[in-house]
Amino acid sequence: MPLVLAPPVAAYFAAARRGADIGPCFGETAVVVDERATHAGRAAIRRWHDAATATYRHVAEPLAVAEAEGRTVVTARVTGAFPGSPIDLRYAFVLDRDTIARLEIAP
Repeated sequence: MPLVLAPPVAAYFAAARRGADIGPCFGETAVVVDERATHAGRAAIRRWHDAATATYRHVAEPLAVAEAEGRTVVTARVTGAFPGSPIDLRYAFVLDRDTIARLEIAP
């Protein structure tokens, strides 16, 4: 059975997979927390994603989705140029209507 993701979440993974701009998936004041660093605002989120993509050349493939405590939690297999690849990571999304308000990425 195919995974059904909320439209902003599906758009995020699709844009990342294509190397497209992920900015439109996020609200103007969105926050991303990844590798113990916080990136606030759409411009900072674009810079974070562009730098991570250039460094790790990674691809995330969603494997499972669940709702927990007001968050959409996607488990994705991430493959790229980093030690331990591939690894399964949890992407915890908080949505605000049709955009992502917050994303936390953790093992």
